[in-house]
Amino acid sequence: MTATAESAEAQRPYSSNLEHLEDELRRLNLLIRLRLSEHTGEETRGPLDQFKGLILTDSEIARLLREMIEPRAIESAEPERSSLLAGLGVTDSQIEARLEASRQAGTYLALPRLSELFNLGRLEQQCLLIGLAPEIDRRYEKLYAYLHDDVTQKKPSIDLALSLTTSSPQEKLTGRSIFGPRAPLAKYRLIHVNDGSTEGAPLLAPLLSRSFKIDDRIAELLLGTAGAGSPLDSITSLVSGERLAISEAYDQVLANIINVVRSRFRDERAFEGRLVLHLNGPYGSGKRCVAEGLAYEFGLPLLIVDAEKMIDGGLPLDEYARLAGREAVLLPAILCFENFDALLADERTRSKVERIVDAAAQCSAITLLLGRLPWRPLDSSRRFEFVETAMPEADDAARARFWRDLTSRDELENGIDFEALASRFRFTRGQIRDAIATARSAAQFEGDRGGILTMSSLAAACRAHSGQKLNDLARKVEPSYGWNDIVLSDEVMAQLLEICQRVVLRHRVMGDWGFGKKLSMGKGVNALFAGPSGTGKTMASEILARELELDLYKIDLSGVVSKYIGETEKNLDRVFKAAEDANAILFFDEADALFGKRSEVRDSHDRYANIEISYLLQKMEEYEGLAILATNLKANLDESFTRRLAFTVHFPFPDEASRLRIWQRVWPEAVPLHETVDLGLLANRFKLSGGNIKNIALAAAFLAAGDGGLVTMPHLIHATRREYQKLGKQLGAEQLVG
Repeated sequence: MTATAESAEAQRPYSSNLEHLEDELRRLNLLIRLRLSEHTGEETRGPLDQFKGLILTDSEIARLLREMIEPRAIESAEPERSSLLAGLGVTDSQIEARLEASRQAGTYLALPRLSELFNLGRLEQQCLLIGLAPEIDRRYEKLYAYLHDDVTQKKPSIDLALSLTTSSPQEKLTGRSIFGPRAPLAKYRLIHVNDGSTEGAPLLAPLLSRSFKIDDRIAELLLGTAGAGSPLDSITSLVSGERLAISEAYDQVLANIINVVRSRFRDERAFEGRLVLHLNGPYGSGKRCVAEGLAYEFGLPLLIVDAEKMIDGGLPLDEYARLAGREAVLLPAILCFENFDALLADERTRSKVERIVDAAAQCSAITLLLGRLPWRPLDSSRRFEFVETAMPEADDAARARFWRDLTSRDELENGIDFEALASRFRFTRGQIRDAIATARSAAQFEGDRGGILTMSSLAAACRAHSGQKLNDLARKVEPSYGWNDIVLSDEVMAQLLEICQRVVLRHRVMGDWGFGKKLSMGKGVNALFAGPSGTGKTMASEILARELELDLYKIDLSGVVSKYIGETEKNLDRVFKAAEDANAILFFDEADALFGKRSEVRDSHDRYANIEISYLLQKMEEYEGLAILATNLKANLDESFTRRLAFTVHFPFPDEASRLRIWQRVWPEAVPLHETVDLGLLANRFKLSGGNIKNIALAAAFLAAGDGGLVTMPHLIHATRREYQKLGKQLGAEQLVG
C-alpha cells in the first residue's frame, strides 16, 4: 500500500462499530506490549513446564502478543520501546482522524456515544476498553494475570489500568480520581469495582489493588449484542409515548408539565439538571396517560419501573433505581416509576425513599413518580428539583364523556343513561374502562342478548369494582326488598322517592346547573331515619339501594364508638376513607350509641361525646354519595343537628291498618295459609312492628312445615307468644280469645 493510500485509509470514516473497536484493541495491545517491555526477556523451556497453566512465562506472553499485534502496526516481532511508542503515536493519530471523519459523516459509534452521554474523558474510555477486552478475547485474561504476577487475578486491576494508560507517576496519581464513587465510571455503574470485602468481613483493599469488571449492559452496548438478560428485565417495561384527548383538565395538567420540562431543559442536554415530577391521584385518574403524553411530546419512549416489584427483587433499591436511571439515558427514554406508594407503605423501604429517588435522578434528567397519595421529600439538601402535581378529579360531565367515548364501539341497548352512571359512580377514567371490560365479559353469556351492554349490566360491573376497601370495615347488604314489600305512609314514601331523585339528578343540579361549584360540602345526600326498632328503616335503605342499583354497606356504630377519647373519630375516618372508592350507600345503624351520650357538657367526656357526633355529621356532609343514619332516639336530637341533614324521615310505629297491610304482604306466594287464618284479628290484637311481624310469620311457617300441613292460627299464636317472650312481654288472656 502506498503512502497516499495509507493516508486515505487513515482519513476514512469507520464503516461499523466493530471496526472502531478493532482499532482500539490494537492500540490496547501496544500498551500491553509497552508494559511488558519493562519485564525481563523471554525464558527458555525448562523445569517450570510442569506448572504450565498455573504460571505464565515471559515467552508465552511474548507469543500471545505476536499473535495479537498485526505486523503493519509494528514492523519488528520484538520491537524496542522506542518503536512501540512510535507505533502507538501512529495508531493514536489514525484513530483520532477516523473518529473525526465518522463524526462528520454521522456514523454511530458506541464508545463515543457512551462518552457523550456520561461525560467520559479519554482516560475513562481506555479503562472501559481494558475491561471490555476479556469479553471479546479470553487471552487477555492471561495477559492481565501475567502483568499482575498473579495467575489467579485475571480481571484488570485499577493499578494495571492506570499503568497502561498513563505515562508518568503524576498522571497515574491524578488518574485515581476516575475510579471514585462519584466519578462517571462508578456513579453510572459502567464498571463494577471489587473492593476485596467478603460477607461479614469488610477487608477493604487499597484502591490500586482492586479489580474491576465492565458492566454487562455496557459491554453489550459497546459490542452491539444482546446478552443473557438484565436485573431490570423483571421490573421494567418500555412503552411508546401517546397523546390522548381525554379532557380539558387532563390537557391542562400535561401542558403545565411540558412547560416545566421545557423551561428546565431548553438545550435538551441530559445532565444540565435533574427534575423529579410526582403525579398523584387515584387509580385510573390519568397519571400514566400524562406520562405517556410527556414522552410523546419529546419523541421518546417511556421506561416504566414497577416500584412494588423492586422491593423483593433481589438488589438494593437504590441500585435498581440507579440502573433504571442509567437505562433511561442509554435508550434514551423518560424514566417513570409506577406504584410509587408501595415504597412509602412498606416499613422496610419507607425511610429509604428519598435515597432511592436521588439515585435515579443522578442518572436520569427527568424522573416521573406515579402514586395515589401526595408525597414530598423532606431533605433540603436533595440534589434534584422536585415538582408535585395532583391529578384533577373528573366532574360528572367529564365522567359521562368517558362512558360515551369508551363504549363508542360497543353494541348498547337504547336509553342507557350515562349521566346517571357518572353521577352514581364517581369513577376515574381507568375505573370506567375496567368496569366496561367486566360488563363486556358478562355480556357474552347473556343468551339472545349476548354482547349487548345494558344499563343494568354496566351498573353491576361498577358495583363489582367498588367497595373492596370497605368490606373490612362494614357489612355488605344484598338488597332483597322492593317498593311493594314495605308499608309506610304516603308522606314517608314521598320522602324516600325524593331521596332517590336527589341521587339520580345530582349530575344536573350539581354539574349542569353549577351548584357543585358553589358548595364546598353537601354535594352528596345525607338522611336520618328515625323510629322504633322494626319499623322499616333498614328495609327502606335496601329498597333505595335496589332502586338506585348501588351497593349498600351497613356500619354498626356501636362497634365504632370507643370509650377512649379520640378513638371514635379515628374509626369514623377509616370508614369514610374506605368509602371514597366504594360508590355505595352507607347505612349507619345503632346511632343511639352516639346519641345516647349526647348531653349538656358537665365534664370532658360529655364534651367529647358531642364532638364525636359533630365529627360524624361533618364526614357525612363531605361524603358525595348517599349516607343514612338510623336511630331509635329522635327525641335526643336537637335542631342544630337536624339542620345539617338533607332529610329527616320518621318511621312511626304502625297503626292497625298498617299492621294489616304488613301481615298481608309478609307472605311469599308459595306459603300455604289455612282458610281460618284471620290476619285482621292479628293486626287488631297484637301491637307489633313490621320487624316483629316478619319474625312471627317466619316462625309460624317453620312450625307448619314441621307439622306437614298449612299455616294455621295456632301456629301463628304460638309464634307470637315466642316473639313476646323475646320482647320481655306476656300475652294477656283476652288476646288469646278467638
